[in-house]
Amino acid sequence: MQPSSVPLSGSRAAVVAAVVAALAMLLAAALTWSAPASAATTPLVGVGSGRCLDVSASQTNGAQTQIWDCNGQANQQWTATSSDELRISGTKCLDVYGAGTADGTSVIIWDCNGQNNQKWRLNADGSITAVGANKCLDVSGAGTANGTKTQIWTCHGGTNQKWTTGAGPTPTPTPTPQPPGARPCDIYASGGTPCVAAHSTTRALYGSYSGNLYQVRRSSDNTTRNIGALSAGGVADAAAQDSFCTGTTCVMTVVYDQSGRGNDLWYQGSSVVPGSPQSRPAIATTESLTVGGGKAYSLYINPGNSYWRDGHLTGVPTGTAPEGMYMVTSGTHVNGGCCFDYGNSETTRKADAAGAMDAINFSTQCWFGGCQGRGPWVQADLEWGLYPGGSQSWNPNQRAFPHKFVTATLKNNGTSRFAMKGSNAQSGSLYTLYDGSLPNGYNPMKKQGAIILGSGGDCCKPDGGANLSAGTFYEGAMVAGYPTDATENAVQADIIAAGYR
Repeated sequence: MQPSSVPLSGSRAAVVAAVVAALAMLLAAALTWSAPASAATTPLVGVGSGRCLDVSASQTNGAQTQIWDCNGQANQQWTATSSDELRISGTKCLDVYGAGTADGTSVIIWDCNGQNNQKWRLNADGSITAVGANKCLDVSGAGTANGTKTQIWTCHGGTNQKWTTGAGPTPTPTPTPQPPGARPCDIYASGGTPCVAAHSTTRALYGSYSGNLYQVRRSSDNTTRNIGALSAGGVADAAAQDSFCTGTTCVMTVVYDQSGRGNDLWYQGSSVVPGSPQSRPAIATTESLTVGGGKAYSLYINPGNSYWRDGHLTGVPTGTAPEGMYMVTSGTHVNGGCCFDYGNSETTRKADAAGAMDAINFSTQCWFGGCQGRGPWVQADLEWGLYPGGSQSWNPNQRAFPHKFVTATLKNNGTSRFAMKGSNAQSGSLYTLYDGSLPNGYNPMKKQGAIILGSGGDCCKPDGGANLSAGTFYEGAMVAGYPTDATENAVQADIIAAGYR
């Protein structure tokens, strides 16, 4: 039990109340928040969700804090005191459960007692730091739904760790509608996490992009042709490929970067990417499909095919810098060979260290056990291991995605946390497979900033090594920063609207 505070005498309480009111007014002026100058009691509104920091109406000791639709009721009204407390109903304080300091420790309310686990620092950037733990008040999993719990977590600057104040009920905001024709990289940019690499063989990933998507080379005379988008924001000009490749075999030599940073993915072994001759370009005509109502071709990877780019000087995050990524792939053309990856990899093309990679893996390979079903699964290739979720071998949230088209996402804050999601790319919302701590030995990350597609980071060994995978790539992008759930949900909605068939 935590002891209660001693009551104040009337005169002393009045003086303290006056001081508190004055300090609250000064604090509100110093911060970027919009607290009313006439009151120290105010809701705390989560920037990422638009919902208020809330406790149950009973407000008993140990009640878990959460986010909920702002309603102006007493269980959403907080007072910042001169003792660095955040009080509710006068006698209860925002409290870190058990005076814990670990990521994920629950935030509750308890009788105010002056201990460090009830001290909070309100920062000018909108974050709220638990003084005793030196960690931020955080909405679990960057969630936005009513009832999502709050906790403390290593500060990373995400919107689920930012709070504003308001004078009364604040309606849940409607996500800002994307402009007509917005594509995944427009959506990421509007969320503050711009694409640093964008690749697709099927369509433009920016509403304004009308350049080349990929290049094919035909075997009859070894000439090449670039295949572009039919229009700005449009689908691939498959007819141009059909005409060029008639009567001969074509391979895809490069998938162009649409971000403007030059992070083009050339097949490993090409003259542009000196490397092992064991890697060769994929056949360009193996699989056709429909997207956006038109014909397109996939990058249909078999063992021995892989693509690579050193992007550490062109914006691809390195070291502990946060990043996110997604790809649209297929659950019907996969295997258990190492390693069908898309994402951040070694510039050395060697298995350098734990955390040297940060790439989406999609395969039927399960290194540590605990992947439910027969696969394929969305996992994180962090080097020296494919992780279905944290350091645990069993992740109850893992599930297989055997659909014809699959969306896979991965994000990593570089120091403490990563999250994975997956979904049918034709319908439905993203499913959170894991959102939590990095595995032991991967904090901090040591990303090198190369981009890999279709193999592991140590491609390509003389024996095939990390170049034994099969998989399908339709589109994907890498972004700088840690994307919000809302951003990723909007990207998934755009993928569904693209109409992969």
